[in-house]
Amino acid sequence: MFKLPTTATAPFCPSEVAGTVLVPESDPFFKKLLRFAGPGLLVSVGYMDPGNWATAIQGGSQFGYSLLFVVVLSSLAAIALQCLSMRLGIVTGKDLAVHCREQYPPAVSRALWVFAELSIIACDLAEVLGCALAFNLLLGVSLPTGVALTALDTVIVLGLKGKGFRQLEAIVLGLVITIGVCLFSELVLIKPDWAAVMAGVVPSIQAVASREPLYLAIGILGATVMPHNLYLHSSVVQTRVVRRDQRTLTEAITLSRIDTVVSLLIALFINGSILVLAAAAFHKPGGGEVMDIDQAYYLLAPIAGTTLAAILFGLALLASGQSSTFTGTIAGQVIMEGFLKLKIPCWQRRLLTRALALGPAMAGVLTLGDHAIGRMLVMSQVVLSLQLPFAMYPLIRLTSRGDLMGTFANRWWTNVLVWFLFALISSANIWLVSQTIFVS
Repeated sequence: MFKLPTTATAPFCPSEVAGTVLVPESDPFFKKLLRFAGPGLLVSVGYMDPGNWATAIQGGSQFGYSLLFVVVLSSLAAIALQCLSMRLGIVTGKDLAVHCREQYPPAVSRALWVFAELSIIACDLAEVLGCALAFNLLLGVSLPTGVALTALDTVIVLGLKGKGFRQLEAIVLGLVITIGVCLFSELVLIKPDWAAVMAGVVPSIQAVASREPLYLAIGILGATVMPHNLYLHSSVVQTRVVRRDQRTLTEAITLSRIDTVVSLLIALFINGSILVLAAAAFHKPGGGEVMDIDQAYYLLAPIAGTTLAAILFGLALLASGQSSTFTGTIAGQVIMEGFLKLKIPCWQRRLLTRALALGPAMAGVLTLGDHAIGRMLVMSQVVLSLQLPFAMYPLIRLTSRGDLMGTFANRWWTNVLVWFLFALISSANIWLVSQTIFVS
């Protein structure tokens, strides 16, 4: 039943990157934990991309701390789903995309592939817009020029050719640390009301009872639980090579679960910090309402009393966009190889995805003006939320199958939880579509 994945199936551009990390059975637990650390971090950066910034800033500036519980619950849902994805990859030695190709009819498999690719494009659109805005804020270039500059990140991917997977994880870790330090410094400068922050963590149906906050809550959900990350995680965990016996697989799942939970809790801290920062800085009498992410940069300096806050904001935004570029590239490769058995060089995959995102981004900033960035970012995250059920359904079904997962199949309480999440997210998306068609 269990087949050891080989180096040839490494998820990040197999022909270009050494893809596996050996985990000796004789290593002590803590050393094994360090060896397993990394895949969760790669997945987590997708949960702190510029789309998260836009939804969190709009949510905090419009509704204060009241939507903070949406960020928390979305992150907990992400942890549950990513743990399923991780377990599927470790136990079966195959990623979710490969399973979809093998387990479903060709027409269904191709449809799932299209939805997965749409999620990649929507995510990359957010990265383009976020990095373009960061270039605009830090360098003073126009937004169209900033969009054009984002095409150069293909050169970065080319520069990674031949690097090991651990080196890529180290680069991403450095970018995540940059984001965290910048946001922590801004929170020190802004000084939020921590009592109000704790109150915002408590779930409230009233807070999302009307159309506008619910639309934004769905955007936050889409920005937090990313569908292509479910495909990605089931693949990157296979870079840790272990024996295929019951005891070793159980230990591998435990270690990977720790990596996943810790990494996504870091993402939760960052996303929550962005919303708290926006709420503290802008949602108060006399402070005005900041609707767009670009306005936040300019208004942070006078509110914090120093230009350092605005500079930190721009640097963290740029780091979030660049870190998400790495995972977007890996996820795109995993999805294409898994669904289509098609392998292309990493830079070609990066170029293809970026080209599909550059068109809408450039058209948006040219036709809608400078303040279109925030609206387009939130819209891209709503699109991600709409794609999410199409990745969740096969993941839940596959991990529930005893013939596929053996003793590692979902427990009954796990199935209750994840099917509840599926129903909740699907219902919210149906509501959003109906509102869009029949109300607006």
